[in-house]
Amino acid sequence: MPEYIDIEVAYARPGKQLIVPLNVPAGTTIEKAIALSRIAQKFTEIDPGKLVVGIFGKRAKLDHRLADGERIEIYRPLKADPREIRRQLAAQGKTMGKARKTDQKPDASSVEGSPAILSKRLTWSPSKKTTK
Repeated sequence: MPEYIDIEVAYARPGKQLIVPLNVPAGTTIEKAIALSRIAQKFTEIDPGKLVVGIFGKRAKLDHRLADGERIEIYRPLKADPREIRRQLAAQGKTMGKARKTDQKPDASSVEGSPAILSKRLTWSPSKKTTK
């Protein structure tokens, strides 16, 4: 087991991200690595008391002992609970994601990017040929 390991601490928000590479003693926990990275000083919205973290996209506990090459990802809190949003939409008769299928198909000329519209945009008309 190496005395020191190389890890990364990552945090991202819309428009800005930061990955801090660190060389830490073997056996370092996620919580200690985040403190060593000083990433909370660069992103003031990070609350050390309410951290939700993962390693390469899989949720992990703060007392997890790190292995060489792991990347700690600090997750931002959700703005809204997806289950609550679905309940509200269902109450209004709406859905999330893809639209419901209906028996009526849209007129091809009214669908953006449809062949009918593309053919109107790309209609070729003969022009006078120039000779060399």
